[in-house]
Amino acid sequence: MNKYIPVVSRLLLAQIFLISGIFKVILASKNPDYYAQFGMYLGSHGIPYLVVPLTFIIEIGAGAALFLGYKTSVAAWILAVYSLFLAVTLHLQEPIFLMLYTALAGGLLAMTTLAPTSYSLDNLKKK
Repeated sequence: MNKYIPVVSRLLLAQIFLISGIFKVILASKNPDYYAQFGMYLGSHGIPYLVVPLTFIIEIGAGAALFLGYKTSVAAWILAVYSLFLAVTLHLQEPIFLMLYTALAGGLLAMTTLAPTSYSLDNLKKK
């Protein structure tokens, strides 16, 4: 049973970012103004417009890597830093979201300490 808990944890943490990134791409493809609106939203919080494509890349790239268990520790570090960045830049005045993103970062940091888990690409490479 203990070999499944890290897998489930990894999948649950990854799906938040992966699905969010995929939805952003879908919204941007269906509504050309979405990309600009998202950039303006980030800009209203003092974040440069150049960060917009980076959010897509981080959420989909690192989210997929974590979901598949590929370079799990690196992906978890990237997503933990990203979560803390979102917490501080976008949600400092919203205590619930601030706690949500810091809790995500905590779970992701815990994920960095795990050895390659069952049902991961990292574990397959090891053999």
